[in-house]
Amino acid sequence: MAIISLFYGIIVYLYFEDNKRHHTPHIHVKYQDENAVFSIPEGLLLEGSLKTSKAKLVQAWIVIHGEDLMADWELASNGQSVFKIEPLK
Repeated sequence: MAIISLFYGIIVYLYFEDNKRHHTPHIHVKYQDENAVFSIPEGLLLEGSLKTSKAKLVQAWIVIHGEDLMADWELASNGQSVFKIEPLK
């Protein structure tokens, strides 16, 4: 697991070689005691739950950083190191 961004109490991370369960590029998100999985680049909630206000922040961040997220997804899927992505400000 690699944390790729942190903003507004939200932790965004990727698992290495995690391309079998959801069969689509995705990120994992944690906020307090909630966990969710969002697709890249659509920002669709695939699994879990997240407060609506936080989910909207994550989805906006996905839109802004879609290319960077896809690049990190490819790296993580191949077991390679990923890069940090700028948080929302």
